[in-house]
Amino acid sequence: MKISGSYTLPVAPERAYQILQDPAILARAMPGCESLEKIGPDEYRMKMKVLLAALSGEFEGKMRIADQAPPTSFRLIVEGSGRIGFLKGDGLLKLAPAATVRVLSAAPSEPPETIVSYEGDAQVGGTMAAVGQRLIDGTSKMMIKKFFDKLASLATDQRDS
Repeated sequence: MKISGSYTLPVAPERAYQILQDPAILARAMPGCESLEKIGPDEYRMKMKVLLAALSGEFEGKMRIADQAPPTSFRLIVEGSGRIGFLKGDGLLKLAPAATVRVLSAAPSEPPETIVSYEGDAQVGGTMAAVGQRLIDGTSKMMIKKFFDKLASLATDQRDS
Protein backbone atom coordinates (compact mmCIF):
# COMPACT_ATOMS: atom_id res chain seq x y z
CA MET A 1 0.00 0.00 0.00
CA LYS A 2 1.36 3.42 -0.96
CA ILE A 3 0.98 6.33 1.42
CA SER A 4 1.68 9.97 0.69
CA GLY A 5 0.57 13.41 1.69
CA SER A 6 1.67 16.57 3.43
CA TYR A 7 0.94 18.52 6.56
CA THR A 8 1.86 22.01 7.78
CA LEU A 9 3.41 22.33 11.23
CA PRO A 10 3.37 25.73 13.00
CA VAL A 11 7.15 25.86 13.61
CA ALA A 12 10.33 26.54 11.63
CA PRO A 13 11.90 23.61 9.73
CA GLU A 14 14.77 23.21 12.22
CA ARG A 15 12.31 22.90 15.12
CA ALA A 16 9.98 20.62 13.13
CA TYR A 17 12.93 18.31 12.43
CA GLN A 18 13.83 18.21 16.15
CA ILE A 19 10.23 17.44 17.11
CA LEU A 20 10.00 14.62 14.57
CA GLN A 21 13.16 13.09 16.09
CA ASP A 22 12.09 13.38 19.75
CA PRO A 23 10.84 10.01 21.08
CA ALA A 24 8.90 11.59 23.95
CA ILE A 25 6.95 13.83 21.57
CA LEU A 26 6.48 11.06 18.99
CA ALA A 27 5.11 8.71 21.66
CA ARG A 28 2.55 11.33 22.70
CA ALA A 29 1.55 12.05 19.11
CA MET A 30 1.23 8.50 17.72
CA PRO A 31 -2.33 7.16 18.10
CA GLY A 32 -2.33 4.08 20.33
CA CYS A 33 1.34 4.37 21.31
CA GLU A 34 1.96 3.00 24.79
CA SER A 35 5.74 3.31 24.85
CA LEU A 36 8.68 4.30 22.68
CA GLU A 37 12.09 3.63 24.17
CA LYS A 38 15.55 4.11 22.72
CA ILE A 39 17.45 0.86 22.15
CA GLY A 40 20.29 2.17 20.00
CA PRO A 41 21.39 5.11 17.88
CA ASP A 42 18.24 6.29 16.05
CA GLU A 43 16.43 3.03 16.91
CA TYR A 44 13.46 2.60 19.21
CA ARG A 45 11.30 -0.21 20.57
CA MET A 46 7.61 0.58 20.53
CA LYS A 47 4.42 -0.85 21.94
CA MET A 48 1.07 0.26 20.66
CA LYS A 49 -2.56 -0.70 20.51
CA VAL A 50 -4.18 -0.89 17.11
CA LEU A 51 -7.92 -0.68 16.46
CA LEU A 52 -9.09 -1.59 12.98
CA ALA A 53 -12.83 -2.12 12.49
CA ALA A 54 -13.80 -4.90 14.94
CA LEU A 55 -10.17 -5.97 15.36
CA SER A 56 -7.94 -4.68 18.09
CA GLY A 57 -4.65 -5.83 19.46
CA GLU A 58 -1.32 -4.91 20.86
CA PHE A 59 1.71 -4.56 18.63
CA GLU A 60 5.36 -4.64 19.51
CA GLY A 61 8.01 -3.56 17.08
CA LYS A 62 10.83 -1.26 16.18
CA MET A 63 11.13 2.16 14.62
CA ARG A 64 14.36 3.32 13.02
CA ILE A 65 15.37 6.72 11.68
CA ALA A 66 17.73 6.57 8.68
CA ASP A 67 19.15 8.68 5.85
CA GLN A 68 19.10 11.83 7.97
CA ALA A 69 19.71 15.17 6.27
CA PRO A 70 18.84 17.78 8.95
CA PRO A 71 16.68 19.81 8.70
CA THR A 72 15.29 18.76 5.30
CA SER A 73 14.62 15.00 5.32
CA PHE A 74 14.88 11.58 6.92
CA ARG A 75 13.57 8.06 6.40
CA LEU A 76 11.36 6.33 8.95
CA ILE A 77 11.34 2.52 8.99
CA VAL A 78 8.73 0.76 11.12
CA GLU A 79 7.95 -2.89 11.69
CA GLY A 80 5.75 -4.56 14.24
CA SER A 81 3.64 -7.58 14.89
CA GLY A 82 0.90 -8.73 17.21
CA ARG A 83 -1.93 -11.18 17.58
CA ILE A 84 -3.89 -9.64 14.68
CA GLY A 85 -1.07 -9.45 12.16
CA PHE A 86 2.00 -7.51 11.18
CA LEU A 87 2.93 -4.13 9.75
CA LYS A 88 6.03 -3.04 7.86
CA GLY A 89 6.51 0.49 6.62
CA ASP A 90 9.20 2.63 5.07
CA GLY A 91 8.65 6.30 4.38
CA LEU A 92 10.59 9.40 3.42
CA LEU A 93 9.70 12.64 5.19
CA LYS A 94 10.76 15.94 3.61
CA LEU A 95 10.58 19.27 5.41
CA ALA A 96 10.47 22.67 3.75
CA PRO A 97 9.61 26.19 4.88
CA ALA A 98 6.01 27.04 4.04
CA ALA A 99 5.78 29.70 1.35
CA THR A 100 3.37 32.26 2.68
CA VAL A 101 1.84 35.08 0.75
CA ARG A 102 2.04 38.18 2.86
CA VAL A 103 0.07 41.27 2.19
CA LEU A 104 1.89 44.50 2.96
CA SER A 105 0.36 45.75 6.15
CA ALA A 106 1.21 46.79 9.65
CA ALA A 107 0.12 43.38 10.94
CA PRO A 108 2.75 41.48 12.91
CA SER A 109 4.60 38.79 10.98
CA GLU A 110 3.23 35.29 11.23
CA PRO A 111 5.20 32.56 13.00
CA PRO A 112 7.24 30.29 10.73
CA GLU A 113 5.65 27.14 9.33
CA THR A 114 7.02 23.94 7.86
CA ILE A 115 5.45 21.71 5.24
CA VAL A 116 6.14 18.06 6.01
CA SER A 117 5.66 15.88 2.91
CA TYR A 118 5.70 12.12 3.26
CA GLU A 119 5.64 9.19 0.88
CA GLY A 120 6.26 5.53 1.39
CA ASP A 121 5.05 1.98 1.39
CA ALA A 122 3.31 -0.04 4.06
CA GLN A 123 2.53 -3.74 4.16
CA VAL A 124 0.05 -5.41 6.46
CA GLY A 125 -0.54 -9.11 6.90
CA GLY A 126 -2.41 -11.61 9.00
CA THR A 127 -5.95 -11.04 10.21
CA MET A 128 -5.60 -7.28 9.65
CA ALA A 129 -5.13 -7.78 5.93
CA ALA A 130 -8.41 -9.70 5.77
CA VAL A 131 -10.50 -6.63 6.67
CA GLY A 132 -9.92 -5.17 3.23
CA GLN A 133 -7.67 -2.65 1.56
CA ARG A 134 -10.19 0.21 1.54
CA LEU A 135 -10.70 0.00 5.29
CA ILE A 136 -6.94 -0.15 5.90
CA ASP A 137 -6.37 2.86 3.59
CA GLY A 138 -9.03 4.89 5.39
CA THR A 139 -7.74 3.97 8.84
CA SER A 140 -4.12 4.76 7.93
CA LYS A 141 -5.11 8.20 6.59
CA MET A 142 -7.09 8.90 9.76
CA MET A 143 -4.16 7.81 11.98
CA ILE A 144 -1.69 9.97 10.01
CA LYS A 145 -3.99 12.99 10.35
CA LYS A 146 -4.41 12.40 14.10
CA PHE A 147 -0.63 12.07 14.44
CA PHE A 148 0.10 15.37 12.68
CA ASP A 149 -2.76 17.20 14.45
CA LYS A 150 -1.38 16.12 17.84
CA LEU A 151 2.19 16.91 16.75
CA ALA A 152 1.11 20.41 15.70
CA SER A 153 -0.63 20.89 19.06
CA LEU A 154 2.46 19.75 20.97
CA ALA A 155 4.72 21.98 18.84
CA THR A 156 2.47 24.98 19.47
CA ASP A 157 2.37 24.27 23.22
CA GLN A 158 6.18 24.14 23.36
CA ARG A 159 6.56 27.27 21.23
CA ASP A 160 4.18 29.23 23.46
CA SER A 161 5.75 28.14 26.75
